[in-house]
Amino acid sequence: MIWWPSEIPTLQYGRYTLRPPIDSDVTSIFEACQDPLIPRFTTVPANYTMAHALDYVQRVPASIELQREIPFVIEFGVGDDTEFAGVISLHTISIDNHRAEIGYWMHKPMRGKGIGTMATKMITDYGFDTLGFKRIEAAVDTDNTDSQKLLSSAGYQREGILQQRVMRSNGDQIDMVMLAAINQSWKRLD
Repeated sequence: MIWWPSEIPTLQYGRYTLRPPIDSDVTSIFEACQDPLIPRFTTVPANYTMAHALDYVQRVPASIELQREIPFVIEFGVGDDTEFAGVISLHTISIDNHRAEIGYWMHKPMRGKGIGTMATKMITDYGFDTLGFKRIEAAVDTDNTDSQKLLSSAGYQREGILQQRVMRSNGDQIDMVMLAAINQSWKRLD
């Protein structure tokens, strides 16, 4: 059985924090999404505006109430020396099938430091241990080898190619690599 939270918790592991998005994150989210790599490999629009960032933060209560998504902001650091690193969520929820999809993007200066890998492990642990999911999957653009490596480093297994799974804003229908973590075989943080 899936347990669904009434609010998004804060998850912490050493210098890594996953917390609910708040209004003061809007500018950081907007600025990070100006990086053309984010809309290239995600569903973030290429012409990302402050209104998009504000909508992302303000739709959190509805996402929880409707059991659609559990979004987090990723922070890295300790105390006053904490930096915005990106966002991560469990979405495309199937309560009946005990399944969710993970999605994320990292702010450009925070990439390649293991922060995304640790955030992936943290949200996966939360999805399995607290929420009760049996499967968490990720669909990654076949060209996004960095994201495939991140997920593999976090313990996700490649399962295959989903042909013509996503339509990009330029009209291209693209293939995606399916990776997944299964609760029984997952290696916990602790």
